[in-house]
Amino acid sequence: MKTRSDWTPARWLRIVLPTVVIVIWFIAGSLGGPTFGKLSGVSSNDQAAFLPASAESTAVQDWQKRFTDSQAVPAIVVIQSGSTIPQSDLASFAAIGAKLGDVPGVQTPESGQTTSVAGPIPSQDGRAVEFIVPVADTNNVKTVVADLRSVLKSELPSGTQGWVTGPAGLTADLVNAFGGIDGILLLVAVGAVFVILLLVYRALLLPVLVLLTSVFALCAAILVVYLFALWGWIKLSGQSQGILSILVIGAATDYSLLLVARYREALEHDESRWTAIVTAWRAAFEPILASGATVILALLCLLFSDLNSNKSLGPIAAIGIVFSLLSALTLLPTLLAVFGRAAFWPFRPKYAGGEHAHDHKHEGTERVAGLEGIRGVWRRVGLLIAHRPRLTWIVSFVVLVACAFGLTQLKANGVEQTALVLTQSDAVDGQKVLAKHFDAGSGAPVVIVAKEADGDAVLAATKKNDGISAATLYAGNVRPTQPGQSAPPPVVKDGRVLIQATLKAQPDSAAAEQVVRDLRRDLPSAGSGVLVGGVTAIALDTNDTAQRDLLRIIPIVLLVILLVLMLLLRSILAPVLLIGSVVLSYAAALGVSALVFDHLFRFPGADASVPLFGFVFLVALGVDYNIFLMTRVREESLRLGTRPGILRGLGMTGSVITSAGVVLAATFAALAVIPILFLVQIAFIVAFGVLLDTVLVRSLLVPAVSYDVGRAIWWPSKLWRAPRQSV
Repeated sequence: MKTRSDWTPARWLRIVLPTVVIVIWFIAGSLGGPTFGKLSGVSSNDQAAFLPASAESTAVQDWQKRFTDSQAVPAIVVIQSGSTIPQSDLASFAAIGAKLGDVPGVQTPESGQTTSVAGPIPSQDGRAVEFIVPVADTNNVKTVVADLRSVLKSELPSGTQGWVTGPAGLTADLVNAFGGIDGILLLVAVGAVFVILLLVYRALLLPVLVLLTSVFALCAAILVVYLFALWGWIKLSGQSQGILSILVIGAATDYSLLLVARYREALEHDESRWTAIVTAWRAAFEPILASGATVILALLCLLFSDLNSNKSLGPIAAIGIVFSLLSALTLLPTLLAVFGRAAFWPFRPKYAGGEHAHDHKHEGTERVAGLEGIRGVWRRVGLLIAHRPRLTWIVSFVVLVACAFGLTQLKANGVEQTALVLTQSDAVDGQKVLAKHFDAGSGAPVVIVAKEADGDAVLAATKKNDGISAATLYAGNVRPTQPGQSAPPPVVKDGRVLIQATLKAQPDSAAAEQVVRDLRRDLPSAGSGVLVGGVTAIALDTNDTAQRDLLRIIPIVLLVILLVLMLLLRSILAPVLLIGSVVLSYAAALGVSALVFDHLFRFPGADASVPLFGFVFLVALGVDYNIFLMTRVREESLRLGTRPGILRGLGMTGSVITSAGVVLAATFAALAVIPILFLVQIAFIVAFGVLLDTVLVRSLLVPAVSYDVGRAIWWPSKLWRAPRQSV
């Protein structure tokens, strides 16, 4: 008669079930893999597309569509000479403008015009000229700008330099910076994880099986996200695309580490690999499912955001976690069952006949209940907590609070668009030259919508603002009037006129945003229903909305996670303490990050969405490790009692949680290979925060507090009233 330890399923089941599971995942991988390179084709990095419908700048955009059918994005071509440009040379510069207008993707001229390009417009100091080139093919801005730069380079007169900048130029350079997101990012992340897994397992085959699990999860997630974006159900951006890849690789690997740890443990007690995988799957199922469900719910809380970019990231990332869960709970168990102990070669776990392999290793050392069979660093940590729990958690708490004081240095109120790309940018260099010779706001005007009857009054009030160098009523796509010429009549649509005002300051600067705030405050006195929009207003509304989202979403995420922990641990006190620990860990990580950004990396600031994204990822993923730890602690407490159960749970999960933290930190750190300020900051915040959470919070603070509180940690469950129950 077969015992539980040598149970083996029927031969047909051992063949059919693994084959079906593996084939299904291979089909998903074969369909999803090729779509990876297509994601960029359905993503958008247009900031305006992510604004809520209620934003004032969104309303202005809607009005602009009524005044013109063109949705062209302006590119500003600036040419600088080493000496004063003679008036007689402007004709040769005009020929350059004509060739720029012939570039495919540039707006075609209207009837009676030879080109849609405005210019050459000479600077007041006579040492530069500028052209305003309307880029109509907004789906291929990168290509059009590259062609403009090619034409400019070939046509530049000797002794001059040229740049393509403005909104189109900056957008093109931003898209170029995202260029490595399809390949380089994934290669770096997978490579880092593979090296870590080799060091953790000291096995050759097992890291490959774990990575296959992660990669197939990513392929399936990408397929679904691509289809949803193609059908218009979600808005995909470059930053969401990068975060999806990193999150799936990291989460799937973390879940896999937990299952593999349980499988290795089961192989020591069960001779049959099939019995071992069933035992491991049953033990790992609840914490993995609870962990994944918590992350999914936390991510879906982003649906409460007003910013469409945040709102879309929620379901995109949640899709990734769903497939991470599915692969870790279906594909990996199948692969482990097929390969058995061979997966761990050359250090295969040996069957110990149902006995704990190390139960008697510490007979000559100090015996502490719960630490039987625990060796190495986790035994020493357990002894520290057992002997000095209060001192341990107080010191940990003080360290985290000290780190959190760095929050006073955090500047997360948005940055200039010229600071978004961290590598050399032709558009950023051109913007500096433009500001040197022209009004920095050339080509990106403030757009004001007013009633026809109030048009002149609003125009006059606009010109009075010290931050505005010029303002005109929109008269259609006509060439700029020369001095002495009368202005053409303004275009009127549905009783409204459009005013275009040129900023003195750079359009994406704090000074320009203040001008927009001032106009929104002052212009209603000149006419009711005035709306102020434009490029600067879009950035301003985006930052303001992101800051409101932070205050709205954080309480929702905390409440959702608290409820999940209460259901999982069947306790009230333990979840409250765990939530407090992850919030403190987040504050500490953000505080240290603020100091590093300001004083080490010298970043100009941070995007307003950085604290929110950091919070969602750190809190949700930090709760992952809480769940891994506390579900094992509860399991052991049922057998041993609360305090021995805490030490046992810490000893049994310490290495796997630490490994999972290092893997997740490495995958998020890989985001730094994309030279975008937002992604580099998220990479550091999450990577450092996960390591801090793993090393200090999960290893010392939470176990020490729990040990100090004792069985009251389980209040009001039965475990609180009954210190020990037999299994």
